[in-house]
Amino acid sequence: MVAALAFASQVGRKMALPGMSQEIEGMKLLVDNTGKKRVPFVDATGSRAGALLGDVRHDPFQSGGLGTPAYLRVEAGAIHRAHQGVLFIDEASTLRPKAQQELLTALQEKKYQITGQSEMSSGAQVRTEPVPCNFVLVAAGNYQDVQRMHPALRSRIRGYGYEVYMEETIEDTSVNRLKIAQFVAQEIKKDGKIPAFDRAAVERIINEARKRAGRKNKLTLKLRELGGLVRTAGDVAREKGVELVTLAHVETALKIARTLEQQATQQMVDVKKDYEVFISEGSRVGRVNGLAVMGDSGVILPIVAEIAPGASKDEGRIIATGKLGEIAREAVENVSAIIKKHIGKDISRYDIHVQFLQTYEGVEGDSASVSVATAVISALEEAEVDQSVAMTGSLSVRGEVLPVGGVTSKAEAAIEAGMKKIILPYANYEDLALSEEQLKKIEIIRARNLHDVLSYALKPGPKKNALLNQIKKEFQ
Repeated sequence: MVAALAFASQVGRKMALPGMSQEIEGMKLLVDNTGKKRVPFVDATGSRAGALLGDVRHDPFQSGGLGTPAYLRVEAGAIHRAHQGVLFIDEASTLRPKAQQELLTALQEKKYQITGQSEMSSGAQVRTEPVPCNFVLVAAGNYQDVQRMHPALRSRIRGYGYEVYMEETIEDTSVNRLKIAQFVAQEIKKDGKIPAFDRAAVERIINEARKRAGRKNKLTLKLRELGGLVRTAGDVAREKGVELVTLAHVETALKIARTLEQQATQQMVDVKKDYEVFISEGSRVGRVNGLAVMGDSGVILPIVAEIAPGASKDEGRIIATGKLGEIAREAVENVSAIIKKHIGKDISRYDIHVQFLQTYEGVEGDSASVSVATAVISALEEAEVDQSVAMTGSLSVRGEVLPVGGVTSKAEAAIEAGMKKIILPYANYEDLALSEEQLKKIEIIRARNLHDVLSYALKPGPKKNALLNQIKKEFQ
């Protein structure tokens, strides 16, 4: 490994610098790795062009013999300090396009001249000979951001390196649970002020990791959020003057350290309850309590369907309102195929209006398919829907209930809204991570198909029985 990078090949030799008339004896040491036992690791996250690529500092004394020689104003960049080592850049796509191009040049040539990089630099006349910068680049970023990287730089990475999509979860095993416990201990040590956690408190953090994974037999790897929960629980214990963080402190922290989406959702639920935007008791025709996710929090999604004579003589339409995204709109349109096949209704003479009530934040995804189908069928058959039931699930055109995401958050939203039952896709049941106390407050119903959904969602009566008998054969 090169121990030092100097601005002259030999000590004591006179040298002339571009842009300077006089000769100067000596040299400036740019990078000194002498005595280091490990290869350099340089974190260049957030670096501007000068800090990343090297720069020539501005000279405040430019006349009268007081000027600082240019070679003394040369500063090595992160790429030079990482020579024979590793250069790490997080959020690499935030680098300006020109800086990304220069970084590509350094990667290819393994050397890079140092010159002024901004209006505060010495100027373009000062330029060194190419300085070695043979490093391994590790660039990181969010999936959407990485796609916006300079095409040439990304092509270089693909051609001579690797693109790695990081896992968001790990297997829920005893070994990995122990690693989460170790993470809790590390956060306590890193903070230096919060007390230790007892066994029950650590187990609650592990359960929270399972819940936030959103998948069965998985633990989340979003450790930054878990770390925030650990510190909040520790602060609660410190405020109470105790020397050990208990389960009660963690539970308190979960209520305090809620995300912005969770706080907004709670306010939304309170407002909708006060003004009966959604109803949690009784029964209604064409009205269903669907479930959705906003950020990492679940929300009640009231859906209303109404049948009207068709405006067109040729065919009926499905008209959906409520700031729907493309996928959500397509899911609504698929309901017509389900009705034609399983209910046997000719809907060509009707317009079906579907309204997602007060969804100012918008609706995307197909997890409301089950709710829309139930609301429309209820309106067509004039069969009442139990308003103490909330539901979520995607629906195929064959009437199969397909799995969706965020079922734990949705179930919690249903519990907070006072619902008595929740209908989930059969495949999502093991994804639930509810406490025993929460499970006592709500009945979990698993549905494989539309028949299962309607059998639990519709209010008992002759219309329900006739409808279920009509579609029962389809799913036997």
